[in-house]
Amino acid sequence: QPDQARIVAINSHYFLKNEGHFVISIKANCIDSTVPAEAVFAREVKKLQEENFKPNEQLTLEPYERDHAIVVGGYRMPKKK
Repeated sequence: QPDQARIVAINSHYFLKNEGHFVISIKANCIDSTVPAEAVFAREVKKLQEENFKPNEQLTLEPYERDHAIVVGGYRMPKKK
């Protein structure tokens, strides 16, 4: 889905507690097939960061799936002191 980062954000605002964790699978070609997959991944991670998500790890699924990535992280994580 082209707007899956937005959908994850909306659902998290309603259902995910503070300091909860998320996993999102991104298929670049379904979001925008006209730009490189890395650019799509970066844009989706930026959208998540704008919604109080803190991505901890991003992995591509190469060589098993082309232009797919998994992003794992936390939601509304406390600020480091």
